[in-house]
Amino acid sequence: MTKRLLVTILAITLASSGCMMSSTTSDKEKGPDKNKGKMVFPDPPEDPRFYYERTIKSSADVLPRTEEDKFRRAMTGEQLTGEGFGKPYGLAVHHGRVFVGDTIRHVVLVFDIPEQKFFMIGKDEEEGEGKLNKPMGLEVDHNGNLYVLDASYKQIIVYDRDGKFLRNIGNPNDFSRPAGIGVDAEGKRIYAVDIGGSSTDNHRILVYDAVSGERLPDIGKRGTQPGEFNLPRDAVVARDGTLFVVDGGNFRVQKLAADGKPITTFGSIGSQRGQFSRPKEAAVDGEGNVYVVDTAFGNFQIFNSDGQLLMHIGTRSNTDGPALYSLPSGIGIDEDGRIYIVDQYFRKIDVFRPATLDEDKGFVRKTTADK
Repeated sequence: MTKRLLVTILAITLASSGCMMSSTTSDKEKGPDKNKGKMVFPDPPEDPRFYYERTIKSSADVLPRTEEDKFRRAMTGEQLTGEGFGKPYGLAVHHGRVFVGDTIRHVVLVFDIPEQKFFMIGKDEEEGEGKLNKPMGLEVDHNGNLYVLDASYKQIIVYDRDGKFLRNIGNPNDFSRPAGIGVDAEGKRIYAVDIGGSSTDNHRILVYDAVSGERLPDIGKRGTQPGEFNLPRDAVVARDGTLFVVDGGNFRVQKLAADGKPITTFGSIGSQRGQFSRPKEAAVDGEGNVYVVDTAFGNFQIFNSDGQLLMHIGTRSNTDGPALYSLPSGIGIDEDGRIYIVDQYFRKIDVFRPATLDEDKGFVRKTTADK
C-alpha cells in the first residue's frame, strides 16, 4: 500500500470518526448504559455481577498499536501477531501486570496491560540462577514480587516485579510432586502444595518463611478427615491470613487457619452446582470470596468465605469464544476485582470486570484511545 493511499484512507477515516465522536457525545449526554450489549454474568433478569471484558492470546493484545497499523489491518485483513502461549497453566496478577507460567516454553510470560509492555521471565537462554523449566504455581505479594513453584526443579524461585531473580526457597528433596503455591499479602509466609501420589502419604502443604527460607511445620497428610488431603492442587491466602486449599482428590476446598488448623470444608464430587469434578486452581478476592476452576466443568465457581455458592462463569466447549473453555486451569483476581482465567487448550486468558467497577476505572481501565 502506498504512503499517499494510506494518508488518504486516514483522512477519510478521521473524518468519519469525527462524526461518530459527535454522535457518541450526544448519546452520552442522554445517559446511555455503558454496558449495553456486553456479555454479562449471571444471565438476565438476575442483577449483573461481572462483564466479559477482553481476551489475551499474545503480546499483540497488550502492546501499543499505531494508527498506521490499525488502518493497514483494516484494509488488508492482516492478523495481529505476537508472542503467544505454548501451554499456559498458573497465573498471578499485580496492578494489571499478568504473570502466566508456560510449561512448554519454560518461562513466565508477562503481559502488562496498563503499561502496554510484554516480557518473559526465566527464559531458556538464561544461564544460572532464575532459570525456569516447568513453572506451575504462581503467586505475588502486595509489592508485586513473583513466587514461582517449578515442578521440575522442585523449588520456589522468587523474582521482583520486573523479573529480577531474588532467591531460591526450598530443597528439591522436600517435594514429591510440586503443584500450586500460596503467599500471604505481606510476603512473609509461603504455602507450597505437594500433590503426592499413590506411593506416598506426602499429600500436604509445605510451609516456608518467605524471607529467611526456613522450612516451617508442614500442614496435613494423606487422608479424608479435616486437615488431611488427597492429591491437593492449589493453595490461596485471603487478606486475613485464612488459607484455602483445593483438595482435588477429595473433591472439596478446605478452609484453614494460617497455622493449618481446620475451620470448614465445602464441595463434594458430582455434577451439580457447588460440587467438583476436576478442581484445579483457586483465587480469593478482597471480600474473601473464593473462585475455583474446574477443568471438567469448563468453568469457575464463586463461593463466599463460608463455602456458600454464589454463582459460576463459563461453559465447557470445543470451540473458542468468551467464557468458553476446554481445559481451564489457572485463575487470578486483581486489586480491582477483575478476574483472569487461563485456558490451556485455547491458549488464552479471559478477563472479567465486576459490575461495580466502571470500565474506565482501575488498573486496566479502558481509555478513550482503546474505544
